[in-house]
This record gives sequence, structure tokens and C-alpha cells, in this order.
Amino acid sequence: MDREHVTAQSDLGRVTIASDAIAHIVGHTAAECYGVVGMVGKGLKRLLARDRLTQGIEVGRRGDALLLDLHVVVEYGLNLAEVAATVRSRVAYEVERLTGLEVAAVEVHIEDVRRSA
Repeated sequence: MDREHVTAQSDLGRVTIASDAIAHIVGHTAAECYGVVGMVGKGLKRLLARDRLTQGIEVGRRGDALLLDLHVVVEYGLNLAEVAATVRSRVAYEVERLTGLEVAAVEVHIEDVRRSA
């Protein structure tokens, strides 16, 4: 598999989706989830601007399915496990719905908690 693209094969042909396109779907979906203040780059504590949401996201493969890692900042005072579970389910649903690809796992890394501005 090419690290930069994901390919889905069917009887009608082949569809190739850039990993960056999948990362954009993940970033925008996560940013819309209740309790997510923003995205951060891996190991960073600085929130990313809306146009840089893909920096905290890694797209990988396990067989024919996707492995997604994302790094988020959650609003202070909320149940972190519930926010992470919501992000996991919404991201998996949207990626599968928009790409037609199976999602094997969504790993949510909570890098920080903050009060929303």
C-alpha cells in the first residue's frame, strides 16, 4: 500500500483516496464533537487553527481497514471517557459514510483539557 493513498477495489473499478482527504474528514468531524475544544499536533499543547486540523491525525491501515489516530483538547469539567467515545463513534461513522472504507480503530489521544473561550 502507498502510504499517501488508500485504494478500494470493486467489480466496477478502483477508487484511490489521499490520506490527507481522510485526515480532513477526521479533523472536521472531531472538531464538531461536543466537548472538543480543538486539535493539537502530536505531542504539542498549542491548539491548531481550523485550517490545520490534519496535523494531529495519523491515517494507517490494518489489512483493508483504516487505523485512525487523533490528538484532541477537551473542555475542562466534562467526562473524558464520554467525549472520547463520542469522537470515536462519530469519526468512524463519517469516514465510513463518506469514503466507503472500513474503519478498524479510532484512537483518541486527549493531550490537554481547557476551558472553552
